[in-house]
Amino acid sequence: MAPMAQQAPSTHPVAFLAHRAAMALAAAAVLGGAAAPAAYAVDGADAAPAAGSTGKLPEGLYGTKDPQYDGVWRQSLALLAQHTVGVRPATSAVRWLVGQQCADGAFTAFRAEPGKPCDAKTMRDTNQTAAAVQALAALGGHDETVQKAVHWLKSVQNDDGGWSSMAGSPSDANSTSVVIGALAAAGAKPESVTSKKGGRTPYDGLLTFRLGCDVKEGERGAFTFQLKGAAANADATAAAATGALGKGFVVAPAGGAADTPVKPLSCKDGKSGDRSPAAAAEGGAGYLVAQLDKNGHHLLSAMPGQGKQPDVGNTADAVVALAAGGHRSAAQQPLKWLAKNASAWARQNGPAAYAQLVLAAHATGTDPRSFGGTDLVTALNATGPEPAGTTPGKDARAADAAEDSDGGVNVWWVVGVGLAVGAGIGFLLSGRRKKNDL
Repeated sequence: MAPMAQQAPSTHPVAFLAHRAAMALAAAAVLGGAAAPAAYAVDGADAAPAAGSTGKLPEGLYGTKDPQYDGVWRQSLALLAQHTVGVRPATSAVRWLVGQQCADGAFTAFRAEPGKPCDAKTMRDTNQTAAAVQALAALGGHDETVQKAVHWLKSVQNDDGGWSSMAGSPSDANSTSVVIGALAAAGAKPESVTSKKGGRTPYDGLLTFRLGCDVKEGERGAFTFQLKGAAANADATAAAATGALGKGFVVAPAGGAADTPVKPLSCKDGKSGDRSPAAAAEGGAGYLVAQLDKNGHHLLSAMPGQGKQPDVGNTADAVVALAAGGHRSAAQQPLKWLAKNASAWARQNGPAAYAQLVLAAHATGTDPRSFGGTDLVTALNATGPEPAGTTPGKDARAADAAEDSDGGVNVWWVVGVGLAVGAGIGFLLSGRRKKNDL
């Protein structure tokens, strides 16, 4: 789930940053060769501290590494995950996020000088803006900030109904999905938000990236990142399968024993009948399950200069997508894989990575305080300012949901850590990989 850092998150946190990788490089090229390495340095162990007037990170910011490409993204995910499990974030952390907004309502990845007005050169980012909307809407008390951000998002909607990370660029599945989540979180019905030209909705835009019966069987039901060079993309599919249901980063766990079987896209007589967003989400879930099963209950991605390897961030996004569709049983094996293999990745990549895992645990009714032997909530809290407190009973409700869940992860299951993390890439790229065809 990483943002596309302006261009430099899935899912995004690396999550919706899938597309961010390429954009980050493009941005770096514009800003100067020296900036290029930062595109991959998101809370990674070797990332350099942010350079400001004092050389220190701002008060209230989560993470210890350069926030140039993911500051707002990781802050938003951290605050949202804390709120979801009943932790009240520090006032300084919320204040920092609110202070990053431009006067027109947009957010960029990081403003070292918040008091300096945004200008034409400020790289406004729909993903960072949408992430901030989801966090601040959940926290409450920031209606003006949220509505200004939503107004800006509406103002940069493309004619096809979708969004790109950077206004004016072609739409992509990941950006469109995260904006849908923001609109829903802010109380705006996504289906009522239409483009000025053509009257297309966000769902119209999102479904243009769906692969149907005219592609080879193994890719049917998947989503592509963009139409140009269209190919099945697991990252885009995980984001779209959630967005098509009108949901954002936070998916409420289903209570009781209800479970919806996954049904791959049906192509009778070479045609897929139902073209609704719900059917698209179902087809996307079918593709994700096939990929997860083929790879040993996790997704794969290929980082620059390396072969394919387990992608923790996208796997977490896939778990959320399956939970969003009510596919509880299908989410269990990848969830167990995360519990066994994700802690090292989260330690290296910081707040947004921990947040992704917390949200995956929450969506499945699993206790994030005992996730494969790791207390994800405590670990997340430790990456930023001390929280203001907790909301009584919220974690207890999550634990109760976990006990009621058929096939849920045993929260006392102690496992070893076994993930090899690609050096120098960082969390931003591990979650939302736009260009990697999976």
